[in-house]
Amino acid sequence: MLRLVRTTSENPDFRTLVQLLDRELAARDGAEATFYAQYNKIDLIRHAVVAYQADQPVGCGAFKEYAADLVEIKRMFVQPAQRQQGVARAVLAELERWAGELGYASCVLETGRRQPEAIALYQRCGYALTPNYGQYVGIANSVCMRKELGA
Repeated sequence: MLRLVRTTSENPDFRTLVQLLDRELAARDGAEATFYAQYNKIDLIRHAVVAYQADQPVGCGAFKEYAADLVEIKRMFVQPAQRQQGVARAVLAELERWAGELGYASCVLETGRRQPEAIALYQRCGYALTPNYGQYVGIANSVCMRKELGA
């Protein structure tokens, strides 16, 4: 059974999963990974979720406030052996629920064109393409998406 734990970036399991994510992104994005890394620091993340199966950490995600009523979903990752089992969808739903409880109205996120499975997941979960925002404006590999919470 999947167990979701709300935590912070201080959680050692969250940190380990993020290291695995960074390795995977470096392999996919090559030299572009350095650009993205500067925006993916996990220090001081107060809202992270770790998913456990049989007490083993199998997935994670987080959010940061982007604007007064808007959060940015960050650091979504599922161990390869646990993919296609609903872990990412459960983590994302928990992040959205948590953001809603805190009064946020919407979520935005950025993913890469080299991550078609992530794009498909977000679309299945109700996210729609939106113009690239912030540091992602003009970045060809970036795909930005948005979802209104409670919709």
